[in-house]
Amino acid sequence: MKKRYSPLQNTLRDGTTNLQFHLKPSDPDFPFELDYLECELQVPASYPEEPPHLRVKNKDIPRGFAVNVEKGWDRLVQEKQAPTLLALTNALDKNLEVFLSERKAETVTLLSFKDTRHIDSPANVLGDTSSPKTEAPSKPQSASAPRKPYIPEESFTEEQVSAARARRAQEIRQLEARMSRLPHYQKSADGVVYTLPLEPRRRGELPVGLQRIQSVQLIIPLLYPLQSLKVLLNDVESKDAEAVEDLFAARAAQQKQMNLTSHLNYLSQNIHTMAKQATAARKEIETTQTSTENAANDADQEASAPAVSNPDGKSHIHVIPRPPEWSFGNESGESEEDSDDDSWDSEDESDDGGVAVNTRVGSISGMAQQVEKGTAISFPHIELHGIELLQVAILNISVKCERCRTLNDITGLRPETEKESSCKKCATAFTTKFRQELVHQNSVRAGFIDVAGCTVNDMLPSTFVPTCSKCSTPSQGLVSVRAETVTNVCRECHAKFTFKIPEVKFLAITHNTTLLPPTSGPRPKQEKLGLHAGEPLPNRGACAHYRRSYRWFRFGCCGRVHACDRCHDEREDHPQERANRMVCGWCSREQNFAVDTCAFCGRGVVGRRGRGFWEGGKGTRDKARMSRKDKRKFRRVGGSEGRKRD
Repeated sequence: MKKRYSPLQNTLRDGTTNLQFHLKPSDPDFPFELDYLECELQVPASYPEEPPHLRVKNKDIPRGFAVNVEKGWDRLVQEKQAPTLLALTNALDKNLEVFLSERKAETVTLLSFKDTRHIDSPANVLGDTSSPKTEAPSKPQSASAPRKPYIPEESFTEEQVSAARARRAQEIRQLEARMSRLPHYQKSADGVVYTLPLEPRRRGELPVGLQRIQSVQLIIPLLYPLQSLKVLLNDVESKDAEAVEDLFAARAAQQKQMNLTSHLNYLSQNIHTMAKQATAARKEIETTQTSTENAANDADQEASAPAVSNPDGKSHIHVIPRPPEWSFGNESGESEEDSDDDSWDSEDESDDGGVAVNTRVGSISGMAQQVEKGTAISFPHIELHGIELLQVAILNISVKCERCRTLNDITGLRPETEKESSCKKCATAFTTKFRQELVHQNSVRAGFIDVAGCTVNDMLPSTFVPTCSKCSTPSQGLVSVRAETVTNVCRECHAKFTFKIPEVKFLAITHNTTLLPPTSGPRPKQEKLGLHAGEPLPNRGACAHYRRSYRWFRFGCCGRVHACDRCHDEREDHPQERANRMVCGWCSREQNFAVDTCAFCGRGVVGRRGRGFWEGGKGTRDKARMSRKDKRKFRRVGGSEGRKRD
């Protein structure tokens, strides 16, 4: 033990020897985050007649798991016959994962409380005969909340535990097979906490504090489904998340027949509903508390104020409701005397009589009217059946670069969100922004597109959100394009609706007056190589570094042509980037990068070794070109070969 672990040794009064050392797990696939096990081995003076005892001193390990390791040591001592201390320690190292995987042993924590009543009470001074101060009577305090009854921990049989572990392993395999390749996926070392991506179905209906959610932490207990699931929402405000987490835990406890994937899908589809339920419950609690406080205050006021009433027993206070016509047309808070439009004695009153009409324009409900600038997108002759409103949720368009007139696709345009991109040919930067408007029976304009550095060319397949005309419920996003008929069913009232966009028109109301975004610099001049199609390159494109490479490469970093990467590094002063184009060494034609053959002449651009040697039928059969080391070069010379030559 001293040679292997170099322990700290001390001897007690009764002759017991204590060895303190660190045991590092030797298993390279050890699943727990444990650097080493702090061990204290107590060897009695009568060893080996009395067995040694082990104590685990790690503070970062719960005491219940440390007890499991100590009990495992005792079992190893009983199982092995006359073992040495080193053999027992090696056996503990091999079985450490098994001991830590057992169910946590139950432990009891003893706490000591100090009597601080002599500190809280006022100190008595010798000779002080003053009478104690009497405090003013205060309001009766509310009765303390009753203590919760003790609920013992639920116990399970071995059959239930084995069935639960088998189901947990199966459902975790399904969950990992589906989620392991997605972003935000993480798994804890003990296999209990899984970080999984979450995409709410109706993110816009979530509270502001929950709209940024991208992932959740799913806590799967070791005895799932006997123990309930829990979930933690990441990157959101705690006051909005805690209520949703409690609702999910309560439902998971009720629906134990659902698997992990079903629970996650339910959370993704109904998190907005759970958030609404949590908000309503919180408001109800606040309302109840407010009403309780108001009732208490009213009771105090009634008790303190003298009762004044009429002889007949009725109160002298009469509440007269405000006439509704007083609030009509005078919502700005102006008094009746200051308003000239409502006066019957106005000098500007016409002879025809009548009441003056308030011509002030109220606020427009719903979506605000967009400023008419940029490029308007409209759907003439649009057909809406069973739809009262139609809006573009995600717009995909193709634009034309103002510099090189090349068509580029811009996808994922959301309302009021500016998106930056660049031309795929000349790298000119341009920006686009979509300002949304609602489409209905009296308006065919879907909004405006603000562009810089490009012009709008056409609309690609985009996502539309129709609103049912019967229940006014927005549907899920539906992808459609020009001349395509889309039919679906409302999720609330199950009414059928259809829309079709026969034509899409773009109207440039105002041209882009903003300056174009700065480009990456002047356009580089095309390198003139002096090549002629059909003729081979010098030395067929080979260089001193790669003698069997019959091509040149055009590097994307500088746009210049070099024979290989080493030639580029020798002649240029910047780091290289991958080449996407090449020039064939046999026909001198420039083309996209290919692995081994030219797309025009079909010749191989990568040479092979062993020219002039017999290679299993793939080499040469010309004996003049054969190597002298090839045994077939001189075979049958002088036989029938010689007679044929004669």
